[in-house]
Amino acid sequence: MQLSSEDFRARAMDVGLSEEDLDADPVRQFQQWYEEAISTGIPEPNSMSLGTVGPDGQPSLRSVLLKLYDARGFVFFTNYESRKAREMDSNPRVALLFPWVGLARQVCILGRVERISTAESVRYFTTRPRGSQIGAWASHQSQVITSRSLLEMKVDEMRRRFADGEIPLPSFWGGYRVVPQSIEFWQGRDSRLHDRFQYSRQADGWVVTRLAP
Repeated sequence: MQLSSEDFRARAMDVGLSEEDLDADPVRQFQQWYEEAISTGIPEPNSMSLGTVGPDGQPSLRSVLLKLYDARGFVFFTNYESRKAREMDSNPRVALLFPWVGLARQVCILGRVERISTAESVRYFTTRPRGSQIGAWASHQSQVITSRSLLEMKVDEMRRRFADGEIPLPSFWGGYRVVPQSIEFWQGRDSRLHDRFQYSRQADGWVVTRLAP
């Protein structure tokens, strides 16, 4: 029986999370929680906060969308000339946060980021709606623009350019994979006595520890 997000939250907070509940593999554990989040109907369960650090030590944060994940890591797509891309190129250490507040759950991932292959990016790009493909070509992400009308003019230009065929992958756009070094599962509980379990990658596999709330 599918539960509403409110009912799921109440049940999850009551039952909590124990080490016996956890899968030995954190990616399989993530899959379980991710599928449960989807089943409740909360908006954009694949939305995740991405934290990066610039060359000057200033951290920055934004939301991106998880598009793929497997044992190798967690994949999102962006413009390679954006601020986040420049920061990841200079410092590949990043953080991800899935803030499923409506379910009293969150997942925090720390790791190193790497570009995925062009072939992988092409496979995903061809599945995007045509408008999103045009948007990837039209937007010089993170660059200053003087008005929205200039952006809309660029979109019109790209529509004319690709009017008669498929839209190719831009050379400046593609995917990144976050290879996790640690993954924390946080389950909210009453009185702020939350359950927190952290998987840490070791040479011989993953080690799980409970953290104080």
